[in-house]
Amino acid sequence: MKRVKEKNKAKAIVVVQPRPFLKWVGGKAKLVPELEKLYPKSFNKFYEPFVGGGAMFFSINPTSGHINDMNEILINAYKHVRDDLGALIKELTLLHDYYWELPNIEAKKKLFMEKRTLFNSLNNDMLEKTVLLIFLNKTCFNGMYRENSKGKFNVPFNNSERPPICDAINLRNVSNSLQKTKITHLSYEKAIKLAKKDDFVYFDPPYDPLNKTSGFTSYHASGFGREDQEKLRDAFVELAKKGCNVMLSNSNTTFINELYKDFKIHKISAARNINSVGSKRGKVTEIVVTNY
Repeated sequence: MKRVKEKNKAKAIVVVQPRPFLKWVGGKAKLVPELEKLYPKSFNKFYEPFVGGGAMFFSINPTSGHINDMNEILINAYKHVRDDLGALIKELTLLHDYYWELPNIEAKKKLFMEKRTLFNSLNNDMLEKTVLLIFLNKTCFNGMYRENSKGKFNVPFNNSERPPICDAINLRNVSNSLQKTKITHLSYEKAIKLAKKDDFVYFDPPYDPLNKTSGFTSYHASGFGREDQEKLRDAFVELAKKGCNVMLSNSNTTFINELYKDFKIHKISAARNINSVGSKRGKVTEIVVTNY
């Protein structure tokens, strides 16, 4: 957690850096120290069209930003944290306290399953859906978000006794950070349409799979194939031509390296923790592409 001291005549004020309020597949929280070394020295507006958990956004904490994602439930959660913080914290605190007071893990699992069923039945724009999203994210297996082919959340229970379901302090910091941020549920092409010279655009799309069985694009019912990767490369090229600062993260596959061979390719070590088999988790090499 970053802390920045701001001094004035009366006293020193400690400002706590916001951090992701949800764990998300492909999240960059552990990679931020490496990615920060590759940020452009200066830029105007920040765009993140595949925001996910938002680790990059919160690391930069821009004064002018636009975040976007293909997952409507996630985007509505960002909007509720920004616009309905008081009601969100109140409802989440009640659920947190009720869960913690349940007498055993069987009762907790029963509540989890009930809330998962309710979550899948609610309209995407409801505040209650965001409350349940955060609850399920803190109590499900490995903190994952995954949808089946019908668009229903289907991650199992994590046998958690006392997870930190409501972190009110961080939610307030996140809400403050989002006040001057445009939040949209659009295609990435539309989300970057207004990016101009000297803006900073960061792409963190679903990764090209390392092999036929390693792909994980199920945080949304729709996939992201190699034709999509090629279209994204074309968007990267167009932004570069406009004079934007563009950064992209992806797998270190031959296909992706070939797609971006005309740009700077940096290789970093990243942890992969989503495999259900512990022995298959560990460090892998990812690439970060920049045009500057």
